[in-house]
Amino acid sequence: MLDFKLNFLDHVAIHVKDIETSIRWYEKTLGLKRYELPEWKPYPIFLLAGKTGIALFPADLDDTEVTFHSRNVKIDHYAFQVSREDLDRAILHYEQLGLEYNFQDHHYFHSVYTKDPDGHTVELTAIVVAEDQFYQKEP
Repeated sequence: MLDFKLNFLDHVAIHVKDIETSIRWYEKTLGLKRYELPEWKPYPIFLLAGKTGIALFPADLDDTEVTFHSRNVKIDHYAFQVSREDLDRAILHYEQLGLEYNFQDHHYFHSVYTKDPDGHTVELTAIVVAEDQFYQKEP
């Protein structure tokens, strides 16, 4: 047993080709709020939903060690949890934006996946069973 407890995922840092294009996409598509801190200028730029979100950094487009299709050291995807009702609303929003998305039934969760401008997979996920059927109670 640890002497500390994790509260929630604070952020995921991602490298993007075009900072402004990515900022606009995350604001328009997911409604994330932009935070720029003068102490950290010029980067990262945070895009948050409440206290969780992403931190954007410029990509080094000359770095060829990890390719786009590599399943090696890179982020596979990241997920934001939403209510079941908001998942349905998000699907409608994605359709209005003309975004391609993929729906997956994960038994305990329903998820929708889409790609950001740099090809990062962004998941919205909603629990569809009673929380105690999935989340273990603390001992």
